[in-house]
Amino acid sequence: MKSDRSIALELRTLRNMLQRQVDGFMNQKYGDQLTGMHGWVLKYFVDNQDKEIFQRDFENKFTIRRSTASKILQLMEKNNLIIRQSVPYDARLKQIILTPTAHEYYEAIISKYAQIERELKKGLSQEELDNFFNVLDKIKSNLE
Repeated sequence: MKSDRSIALELRTLRNMLQRQVDGFMNQKYGDQLTGMHGWVLKYFVDNQDKEIFQRDFENKFTIRRSTASKILQLMEKNNLIIRQSVPYDARLKQIILTPTAHEYYEAIISKYAQIERELKKGLSQEELDNFFNVLDKIKSNLE
């Protein structure tokens, strides 16, 4: 069975649909203070708050360029979600630390993300999910 469907186009379409869901929630709840990307970033920072996190860690995790990471972090800093603090062992490095405001936002965001995840998995068996993630891993490997 040969398919004429484009993997790249289907992934882009799915990404756009997901981004509309997340951005719609963020805009409704927080106005222009937060974007969907900020929500994912907050989740990453909260999940890793027991570690020192620097901009390069953030860039690597989200596979984004330094300029993109800088813009995201600058806006988060402006909106009082993070502070960047020098570390004593290297003045060039600035550790990213979440503010109490970020923790408040995180609680609402994480429950929305859990709801979206349930919707995405609805009607899929464990075998289908395993196959899906195996295929995604292969595609990501092909692009590295």
